[in-house]
This record gives sequence, C-alpha cells and structure tokens, in this order.
Amino acid sequence: MARIVQDVRSFRADAAWGARDLVEIEGATARLHWTDQPYRWHVNDGAELFCVLDGEVDMRYRIGDAEHVVRLRPSDIFVADVGDAHVAHPVGEARILVFERKGSV
Repeated sequence: MARIVQDVRSFRADAAWGARDLVEIEGATARLHWTDQPYRWHVNDGAELFCVLDGEVDMRYRIGDAEHVVRLRPSDIFVADVGDAHVAHPVGEARILVFERKGSV
C-alpha cells in the first residue's frame, strides 16, 4: 500500500538518532532519523546515503590521516562507501534520511 510521509519537519524520536523505518528494498533500508546529538565515528559495512531533510549537519570524514568537515543543509547528500570513516554532528535538531544495508551500524 502506498504511504505518504508529511510529518518530516515535526518528526521527533524518543532519543538522539532514533529512527522511523520507511521501507526495505532488497536488503537496504530507508530510515528517517531525528537527532540533536553527534553520532560516533564509524565505518559502515556497505555504502550509505545520508540526506539532510531538515536542519543542518556538520559531516566529518577522513581521507587517509586527514579529517575534513562539510556543513550539510536541507537537500544536501553525503555518500559514504565501504571503509569511509565518518561522523555526523547536527547543528541543533536535524532530520535525516539514511539509506544503508539493513542492520548496518
């Protein structure tokens, strides 16, 4: 059955990085996350697509030994491949759409 999600800007989870599962497609999930706290440095076991829907997020990532940061705003997308170390730091509250392998960190 088709679904329409119209509460993205008002969605709030019980805790930082809480999520609403939206859909599973061939072993990958799309989840709507809410947060007001940084995540933790991590490396996914598969590719990850991270799209800011509301708010702003400072995405920190490493290339070799160098750390970089980019400010993501609504409609900006960060794509991490297998092995890419990264961590998201929201600036206030943020709502993010994440596509990744089901069960990934």
